[in-house]
Amino acid sequence: MARSGARLGFTPTQAQRLRELGADADSLARTFADAPARDAAFRELAERLAREGRARLHALRRGARLPRLVALEQRLSEALTAAGFVRVVTPVIMPAEFLERMGIGFGHPLREQVFWLTDGRCLRPMLAPNLYTLLRRLGRLWTRPFGIFEVGPCFRRDTSGASHLNEFTMLNLVELGLAADDCPRRLEELAGLVMDAAGIARYGLRRSESEVYGAMVDVEVDGREVCSAAAGPHPLDGNWGIVEPWVGLGFGLERLLAARDGVASIERLGRSLTYLDGVRLNI
Repeated sequence: MARSGARLGFTPTQAQRLRELGADADSLARTFADAPARDAAFRELAERLAREGRARLHALRRGARLPRLVALEQRLSEALTAAGFVRVVTPVIMPAEFLERMGIGFGHPLREQVFWLTDGRCLRPMLAPNLYTLLRRLGRLWTRPFGIFEVGPCFRRDTSGASHLNEFTMLNLVELGLAADDCPRRLEELAGLVMDAAGIARYGLRRSESEVYGAMVDVEVDGREVCSAAAGPHPLDGNWGIVEPWVGLGFGLERLLAARDGVASIERLGRSLTYLDGVRLNI
């Protein structure tokens, strides 16, 4: 029984169910005078969220909308293509040699996060090695500057939760052959291009450090990182035969969606058999 003057929040079981159904932080933080009022509010909110979820699923079936992850990928691809970038598609399976060229050799902490296959191959934990390879090869054919990008799955043994997924979707874009003095400005321009296409108007840039690239620039929304960016030349470039200035940005699409739509957990937004377009399928 609640003490006089004390107010009750949702029970852990109720809160978990509401999170699964997509309740926002304000709804989850509500308090009540007593248990009957709390339980009635829980039923009302759960029923409303379930109705909204069914409506979103019905819209998918009617063809009135695409899953958010698919729609975002499409908008970003259209925006970058219109800006002169070329979309590429590279293998998901990567040789260990590529990671070693990125400085991720034996003993490196990131190596423990890799999903290893047989014969020294792995599921790619990042897109950068493949894009480095294409930059070198395309650089023999195309005039400067030129840009390429890829959107696709990456895999890391991160702890799944509110901000990490073992399988996630990355957008990586890179532009080669810039004047070195233009790289910082161009990095900001490209960050703005992607954030505008994603429908996110308020964001900030913050300097950070990476275990691979060292000095980086993060794009953040309300303190949540959605992108890590860097500029070259960089000491790693020589391993790939790259000798010119470049800028590169890597965005997590599930994180972009979570930041844009106010979703607390990206688990609802990734590839899943439990959720479809953020809708829990046991409604």
